Order: sequence, then structure tokens, then C-alpha cells
Amino acid sequence: MYFSIIIPVYNRPEEIEELLKSLSVTDYNNKFEVVIIEDGSSETCEHIVQKYEGELNISYYLKYNSGPGDSRNFGMNLAKGDYFIIFDSDCIIPPNYLSIVEKELEQNYIDCFGGPDKALDTFSPIQKAINFAMTSFLTTGGSRGGSEKITKFQPRSFNMGLSKKAFEASNGFGNIHPGEDPDLTIRLWNLGFETKLFSKAFVYHKRRIDWEKFSTQVNKFGKARPILNSWYPKYQKATYFFPSIFCIGFIFSIALLFFVIDWPLKLYFFYFFIVFVTSTLQNRSILVGYFSVIAVWKQFFGYGFGFLESFVKLNILKMKPQLAFPELFFKP
Repeated sequence: MYFSIIIPVYNRPEEIEELLKSLSVTDYNNKFEVVIIEDGSSETCEHIVQKYEGELNISYYLKYNSGPGDSRNFGMNLAKGDYFIIFDSDCIIPPNYLSIVEKELEQNYIDCFGGPDKALDTFSPIQKAINFAMTSFLTTGGSRGGSEKITKFQPRSFNMGLSKKAFEASNGFGNIHPGEDPDLTIRLWNLGFETKLFSKAFVYHKRRIDWEKFSTQVNKFGKARPILNSWYPKYQKATYFFPSIFCIGFIFSIALLFFVIDWPLKLYFFYFFIVFVTSTLQNRSILVGYFSVIAVWKQFFGYGFGFLESFVKLNILKMKPQLAFPELFFKP
């Protein structure tokens, strides 16, 4: 089995430096290649790639900006491997990652897998807090943390494996973003391919993000989900509605204060207290615990209101997704 590592990048050369450095110290003994796709960046990473040409079998391609999904497809079309491993540029890869993946595939081959993400001790408090929000069993992010216990796992493209056979059958990622990874997963299921969580194949996901960008990101996640539900109604789940229900419930709990009914609001305070305590203990930091409350708040309300907006536009106003949310679609 020959792995081709596919990495799209957009204006983040400093991230590629860390990612390639982590790949250069892998304990994996077999050959593999690294394919970097510069997605129309104005700040390119070619000079970083050149530093690692002696340590890694690496190739670099500069193309016009067409989004991460199309850039991954671009890279996979040029790659020489028979199995593609896809990373986001803000990931740091543990030394044993490729060895773990190869062992998993040898024991129980699967055409598409996904792995979780974790935080390094060197990450900033905000990065650790966002990682907590995106991975904790207390939030909607449990699946990203490797705790999703379902038959059909939806891999996320920051840490994802895809066979060449599955890529060629599905034509890879679509032009929606975010949401391109569950879209691809469902199309693979419909083609008869299976997916699986490799819980030990984690990456360190170093999100270079501030609170405003995080709110925008999760809001887009929320907007994308009703679009996917409309495309693939068979795979809708009640849990996708939970963040919106959470938001509506909070508004009602505030309204009930006018009737001197405060127990619903107390439940919300208790939930965020549990978030604070759990994150504080997990990260051994009161500051990270505090930031985690902010991160979870922004996660629920950003995603929840994005989902509601998208649900209304698509299901009540009967708008087409590309017209309702043109910012979610790249032109290939």
C-alpha cells in the first residue's frame, strides 16, 4: 500500500512548516509521498516546501482558488498512491500516525476512514478551549473527539483517508464548503462503500482562529447541515436539531423570568458550570475552563442559529441552496 498525503493550503505557510516538520520525523518505514496544493494563495508556501524536499518525497502545485474540496481532488488526481490521506494545513501529525493507519487497514480494510483530533500542551488556552468544544462528549463535537459510536461514521476532512478506488467512483469532494466531507461520505455510502472511525489515528489540530472566526465557522456548519439534509433526507438525524433547540430553549428561559420562573435558566447555568469544571480538570487550567464556556456558547449559538436560518430558507421559503447561501459554494 502506497500512501499519498494530500494537503490543501491557503495563505498559511507557517502551518505547512509545522505539518511537514511533524511528517519528517515519522516512525513509518515504508515510502509515501506528500502532495501540497496551493489554493490560489497570495502568501505562498513554496519556500517552505523546498526546505523539506531532501527529507520527504514531496510535490508542490499552485492553482487558482477553488476551495479546499476541489484542491483535494486536484491533488488526488495527480497523486501516485493507491490510498490518499487528507490533512488540513493546521494539523500536526504524531510520529506513529501512518503506522497506526497501515495496521488498521491491514487488519480490517476500509475504503474511507476518519480520525479524531487532540490538543498539544503547547497550544494556546483559546486553541485548547475550541478543541474542547469541538471534541467533548458534552457538546455536539463528540464525533470529532473519537467518541461517536455509530455504524456509519462520517469522517472529517481535516483527518481522513480515502482509497483511490473510492475517489474514482465518487469523483471526490463537491463544491460546498463547509459540508464537503459529509457530502462525500454519504455519496460513498450510496455507492456501496463503508466508512469507519480509526480512534487511535488522531492528529493535533492547531486551529489558528479567533472568537469571531470561530463563530463564523460554526455558523457555516449550521447552515450547511439543512442543505445536506435536503440532498440526503435518508440520513437526517434528530441530533442535528439539538443546537437550535438549545438556542430556542435559552430564549424561552429568559422570557420565563418575566413570570418569575427561573428553573429553566438555572439548568443552562448548571450545564455551563459542568462544561467549566470538566474542561478545567481535563486541561488542568481554570483559564482554559473559562474559555471553554465561551467556546461552547459560541458553538451552540453559532451553529444553532445558522441551522435555523438555513432550515427556514430551504424548507419554508423553498429557496435553492446556491441562491440562499452563495458563500457556501465554490466555483470549480
